[in-house]
Parts: sequence; structure tokens; C-alpha cells
Amino acid sequence: MTNGYNMALVIGAGLSLLAALMHVGVIMVGPSWYRLFGAGEHFVRAAQAGRWFPAVVTAGIALVLAAWAAYALSAAGVIAPLPLLRPALIAITLVYLLRGLLGPVALAGTGRSRRFIFVSSTICLVYGLVHLFGLVQVWGSLA
Repeated sequence: MTNGYNMALVIGAGLSLLAALMHVGVIMVGPSWYRLFGAGEHFVRAAQAGRWFPAVVTAGIALVLAAWAAYALSAAGVIAPLPLLRPALIAITLVYLLRGLLGPVALAGTGRSRRFIFVSSTICLVYGLVHLFGLVQVWGSLA
């Protein structure tokens, strides 16, 4: 039995939403989670000092990830079509894939731990592959 939804994109939306919620959690918990999730000492110290920019940047990332989840749900057929659906889904998929593939090079020397770079790059690569799989499946039906 099928519900007509593209399950790869539904899963991709769930993954993006999970990442968005984790970013909200980082804001709520504060400096210890900034450090735990690899934000770098500059952000950790700024959060400890009560500065606003770590929370604003992190909230911005959460909003982008939530929008990406909405676009994946739209392409999956769960919600109404959003504007520029095909180019947006292509861009989202490319960002995840490029972050996954180039993250180890791009983040080297930024003060982030090797563990953070490896784990976050692997997560982004998986997210990108899930989106790519779904995108290929719905390609012909996207406007």
C-alpha cells in the first residue's frame, strides 16, 4: 500500500527538521551545547558572555533548515507546491552534498575538532544523498 508520497523526501524533510530542532536546542541550552556540537571557541565564548550573535546565527540556520524541510515535504507531495520548487530542491541537495564532500577540506584549520568535522560532514553527505535519491524520483513531476 502506498500513500503517493515520496518517502525519500519525507525522510529528508524529517532529517532537516531534526537538524533545525537541534539548533534550537543549542540556543536554549547555551554554551555547553555550542561546544558539544562543535561551534568553535569563538562562539562558545560569545555565548558565555551573553552576546546576541551566536543565538541569531544559530536561529538563522534553524530557520533555513526548517524551510528546507518544507521544500522537501512540498516535493514529496505532502504539502502544496512551493515557489521555485525544482531549483530550490536542487540547491538544497547540492548544499548538503557539497558540505558533506568538501567539509573536511573547507573546515580544516577553523578551530573545530576533527571529530566534529568528520561527523558533521558525514551527516550532511547522508542528508544530501537522501535528498538526491528523492529528487531523482520526482524530477519529472517538479515544476
